[in-house]
Amino acid sequence: QDMLFNALLSFTFMFLIAFMLINPSSQTGKIDPKAEILITMKWPDNNPDDVDLYVEDPVGNIAWFHQREAGFMVLERDDRGGANDFIIVGGKKITTPLREEIVSIRGHLPGEYTVNIQHYLATTRQPVSVSVKVEKINPTLQVLHYDTVTLNQTGQEKTAVRFKVANDGSISDINTRQKSLIELTRSTKRGPNQNK
Repeated sequence: QDMLFNALLSFTFMFLIAFMLINPSSQTGKIDPKAEILITMKWPDNNPDDVDLYVEDPVGNIAWFHQREAGFMVLERDDRGGANDFIIVGGKKITTPLREEIVSIRGHLPGEYTVNIQHYLATTRQPVSVSVKVEKINPTLQVLHYDTVTLNQTGQEKTAVRFKVANDGSISDINTRQKSLIELTRSTKRGPNQNK
């Protein structure tokens, strides 16, 4: 009886070990971004102004609020300042102070990218400081560019940064030469000066 009991105990122990290996524990809070490059634009918390992010890829695709997916680029959220900064928790609308737009680039397309910002609606009629950060995600996280640009009035557009991506994914020629992207979007059905 002792040998039978020990054999049953050993079998049960091995079954539990095998079951734990088959069903690995979940890793909550782990984020695995499916992007090669992240472009983040921020302006001061609780600012009611609407600032927009435009990103052009090497073949002329532009990600912006009327075309949130363009080529490998995705505008993750169109932040309209005080107009849409809330979340629903328990059926109640809660205001969030963050002012941020992000474009993710999910593949390597060789050539030059242009990142522009526009003061779409200057509710406060005051200058607003906008920070723009470009991060290369893979194989390791690298901050390629970080700078703050001041926008002074409704409709003002500035080039925050331009950079080139090589075939191997490396980045070069980071600069701030000015180029209008809004002019390029006017040929679409709905231009940037129309209501969102």
